Amino acid sequence: MKCSIVDIHTHRPTGKALEPSFAGIHPWQAETRRIEEIVPRFGEVDLVGEIGLDYAGTVGREAQLRIFREQLDWAERLGKPVVLHCVKAFEAVMRELAPHALRAVIFHGFIGSSQQAAEAIKKGYYLSFGERTFRSPRTVEALRRTPVENLFAETDESDVPIEEIYRRIAQAKDLDPELLKCAIYRNYREIFER
Repeated sequence: MKCSIVDIHTHRPTGKALEPSFAGIHPWQAETRRIEEIVPRFGEVDLVGEIGLDYAGTVGREAQLRIFREQLDWAERLGKPVVLHCVKAFEAVMRELAPHALRAVIFHGFIGSSQQAAEAIKKGYYLSFGERTFRSPRTVEALRRTPVENLFAETDESDVPIEEIYRRIAQAKDLDPELLKCAIYRNYREIFER
């Protein structure tokens, strides 16, 4: 099998990788946008996202919870995977995900602990790592402990090419880069080709 590079979450598409499309209301926009604005786009995209909770910012938690819940309901109804933004809100995000039967859950730009990673993995969720991962020994350790079956790579808004992110992940996990590429490609196919 020829394995393609996957960039699961990017704001700067290059066409060099499989780059799924997404639409959603970010938690930073929870007080200024309404679900009716985005619902028509859900049918046109691969993923619902970037959605979630960000308790480090100034946007009210109730507004974030309301829009997050609405988008989770739509993702479940449409059978769409979700890509999550989760900052200082891991327990709350996990609580909100619990009642939903979602096609797939991807924690984008995961910067949590190994314990949080293990909790997400136990639920069958995916963790995506990017350039920010390598700024924190704690997050690098979470990456090392994440099985390749639950792993994605991303560029998000970084200028670092996806190939470099793959190289760094392979090095941190002591994996052959081609094996990593094929593992991530299998994860992608499992979500989008079933």
